[in-house]
Amino acid sequence: MKFLIKKSPDGFIKSVNDEISSILNRNFDSLFPEYIYNDDMDCEKYAMPVELHEKDNVYCVKAELPGVKKEDLDIDIDKNHITINAKKEEEHKEDTKGFRKSEFRYGEFSRTVYFPQDIDIEKTTAKLEHGILKIEAPKVNAEKDTIKKLSVQ
Repeated sequence: MKFLIKKSPDGFIKSVNDEISSILNRNFDSLFPEYIYNDDMDCEKYAMPVELHEKDNVYCVKAELPGVKKEDLDIDIDKNHITINAKKEEEHKEDTKGFRKSEFRYGEFSRTVYFPQDIDIEKTTAKLEHGILKIEAPKVNAEKDTIKKLSVQ
């Protein structure tokens, strides 16, 4: 026996959204069987939270990069933006009574921060301490079209 039940608009939208997602996932899996779509994949592991604030004539950028080494950072600066590129390799091993478990995670990620005003490329500095990257970019009014690699201290 079937019953007619009135659904709320929110429930209806969610059920339509779930159905569309299910159809897309099934079709994606059949078109590209070598790729796996997994809702449980932890994309936040390699996110790069960034904080930007302004003090006096300097823009200060802080990026959270736990476990990233200086040599795995590549920072490009231009007159109005900074691009932070990072690589991370994580390995976890467990040995217990004849049982060995090993997990690896590798990732590359980047983040670009744009400034409302041009910055002085020559005086911009970067420092990595305890997984926090701190960049100080002084403001400038002159226009320069050069791009420079920024070394991390």
